[in-house]
Amino acid sequence: MAKLQGFEFWSKTLKEARFVVAPMVDQSELAWRLLSRRHGAQLCYTPMLHAQVFVRDTNYRRENLYSEVCKEDRPLITQFCANDPEVFIAAALMAQDYCDAIDLNLGCPQMIAKRGHYGVFLQDEWELLEKMIRLANEKLSVPITCKIRVFNELEKTVSYAQMLEKAGCQLLTVHGRTKDQKGAMTGIASWEHIKAVRKAVNIPVFANGNIQHLSDVEHCIQETGVQGVMSAEGNLHNPALFEGSSPPVWEMAEEYLELVKQYPPCTLSYVRAHLFKLWHHTLQIHQDLREELAKVKNLESLADVSKKLRLRCQEEIAKGKDVEEKEGSLPFPHWICQPYVRPVPKEPVANGNGQGSEVKRTVCQKRALEDSDGSADTLSKNKQKKRSRNPKKNFSPEQKPKYIKCEQCGNPKGNKCVFNLCRGCCKKKAYKEVADCPSHGLRFKTKAEKLKAEENNGKDASETERSCSSPQPVPQPSTELQEQSQAHLPL
Repeated sequence: MAKLQGFEFWSKTLKEARFVVAPMVDQSELAWRLLSRRHGAQLCYTPMLHAQVFVRDTNYRRENLYSEVCKEDRPLITQFCANDPEVFIAAALMAQDYCDAIDLNLGCPQMIAKRGHYGVFLQDEWELLEKMIRLANEKLSVPITCKIRVFNELEKTVSYAQMLEKAGCQLLTVHGRTKDQKGAMTGIASWEHIKAVRKAVNIPVFANGNIQHLSDVEHCIQETGVQGVMSAEGNLHNPALFEGSSPPVWEMAEEYLELVKQYPPCTLSYVRAHLFKLWHHTLQIHQDLREELAKVKNLESLADVSKKLRLRCQEEIAKGKDVEEKEGSLPFPHWICQPYVRPVPKEPVANGNGQGSEVKRTVCQKRALEDSDGSADTLSKNKQKKRSRNPKKNFSPEQKPKYIKCEQCGNPKGNKCVFNLCRGCCKKKAYKEVADCPSHGLRFKTKAEKLKAEENNGKDASETERSCSSPQPVPQPSTELQEQSQAHLPL
């Protein structure tokens, strides 16, 4: 059967999907995808998978894709991050039979992507990307798609999208934010950029950004002309977003927990993270249960905390507090699924003479990735929480160890590795060369020598045994001794 392309692929394989759940690291696992599909989602992506790890690690493949095969979980697109064409193709070939398309992540803006040199940090390497997409289009039995972020310049964004289309990309998801728009500086996504890309290419386009309600989806499709709309954070806070409803949080939480039990295994940290997102607004009020949710160690305990939160909310409803909640800052009471709106960054005041101070808009400034001091004003919220738990720990980035990269894969190498490699690459090399690496606790040479010595000892022991068991000839007494003994005999 010929591989479908472009709009034919979107129409026949993806069934003209308009409501799409984004690929989310450790968050768009099977149970969550099934929950989202029950409530309106028409297409889902797997979490972003690391191509190099996928190729070399059997357990990683099984846990992240092979064990999550489910007929209700289609259509499905598997996303990889990669920066090597051969590794990317090898991973995609292993995954293509378990999904409907392979997606290349060109949109992740996080620091881990910068260190690993993938995601949005490849957006200036057009020659490399063209090669990766072209090879994937030639060698895979399923279509290749891409998820990108925009450049500040609209024309450059359009040229970027056209280059990917020409290389063989069959569907493009455009996140309308730049690589610097993340965290506290996320800001508003540019639908203007998405609209320009849609007009410039002849393949289906999905829009990503600014989606909090179903009305936003319809508005985005009308304004940009895209074929579908992808949601990430909006979906995490309200999995019924594409259904156009805002159910009580406990309904979504209980349904999700049932799916987790029905489709094991599911990593506990994924479940905990989903409950934190769903109960986000309620946990701001019930801080004691927030602490309990963070500390429990098994699925049953997580379900118990969620049940306690439900009971407290129902008590508030019985007391008539739902009317009071509507008058607060949230559009709905805190126990209703609703979007999380990031707070506007604080605006520092530049003090002059104390009067008429100028206020600088921080939305135009990006917090430095590595600040020289570890003051509370410059640390992220996450770091501030960690420092409150570990007041004696120094969070100054200047004193952080600078890791040297592995010569083969780019991951941090072992400090005392004899091959200057990370543990995974070192293990392969040491096994191939029958060598030792004390730093990584690898003893292939020592074990081989020990085994050889044991074999040699075994051979020596068997030879000795054979020599002892064979009959020995009885020595004949010499003639002289016989004569002497006869001389002493009595006559």
